[in-house]
This record gives sequence, C-alpha cells and structure tokens, in this order.
Amino acid sequence: MRTPKVFIARDRIQDAVCRLAEEIRRDYRDTAPLLLSTLKGSFMFLADLVRVLDLPVEIAFVRLSSYGSGTVSSGQIEVVQALREDISGREVLVIEDIIDSGRTAGFLLPYLIARAPVSVRVCTLLDKPQRRQVHVTIDYRGFTIPDVFVVGYGLDWNEQYRHLPDICVLEP
Repeated sequence: MRTPKVFIARDRIQDAVCRLAEEIRRDYRDTAPLLLSTLKGSFMFLADLVRVLDLPVEIAFVRLSSYGSGTVSSGQIEVVQALREDISGREVLVIEDIIDSGRTAGFLLPYLIARAPVSVRVCTLLDKPQRRQVHVTIDYRGFTIPDVFVVGYGLDWNEQYRHLPDICVLEP
C-alpha cells in the first residue's frame, strides 16, 4: 500500500469551504439553487459546503466515471447514475471535487444544459489547469493545484483513501 502525504491540510480545506460558501451565498441570495454533486468524490466537499452555506438548497446526484482503477483519466465518460430530478427552469450549481482534464465536466455540462435549466455554474474544490484538455468555466474554485495525483477528502485511488480528512499525494 502506498503512503499518503498531506498536501492540503483539513484546516485549509475548511477555510476554502467557508470562502466558497460566502461567494455562493452572495450570488444565490435570492434563489434556492439545486446543488448537483458528482459522485463519488465530491460527497465530503458537498456535505461540508451545505453545512456552512446557510441557504435553502436542494441536492441531487449524478455519478460519472472516467478513471477505472488508474491514476489518469481513461477519457471515456460513463454515466453510472443518471440525473433523476427535473432541472428545467432551475438554477443549478455543479459541485465537483476536482477538475483536471475537463473531460468529465465537458461531458456533464451539455448533458445538463439539454435539460433547460435557467443557469449552470461550476464549483470545484480543486482545479488542475495543467492537465486541461477541454475548456471548462469554473465559477467557484477552492484551490489551484499542480499536476499531482491526490486522494483523501472523498477523492480516491482504486476506491482507497476516500476517508482521509486531508488531501494527500501518494508516495511509493
């Protein structure tokens, strides 16, 4: 088993969550957005964000996959759990754990827009722009990180390490 090394400590994560919640509250003060979490990785971020957001929100989930058991995206996006809610006429805020190549968000956003929401914005905890292959407009960003493979705080490698309270890199 590989050893995780803390990359972003839990206190810095919580500071970023509070900052993002403040930005989102400001932009959605007159509406109740639908927060759409991409599973599985973003569930911890979503839970922490909702607790400090202090807004009436609804929550929905979609599960997409592009990694399999590797550390690099396969490039093939698969809908594992489709969106069940009607989002037409709704303000939708996509909650992502990480945007790296942009392929997953690049697949998800047209999938949502085809369902006629009023707007779709993106909030990601981690942005890895060095890996970007598909342009994605990020409206709310927690951290910009270099091209390292991270786990913890919901992010995994082969379904391992999600439980870690910090964001970590794996050392051999």
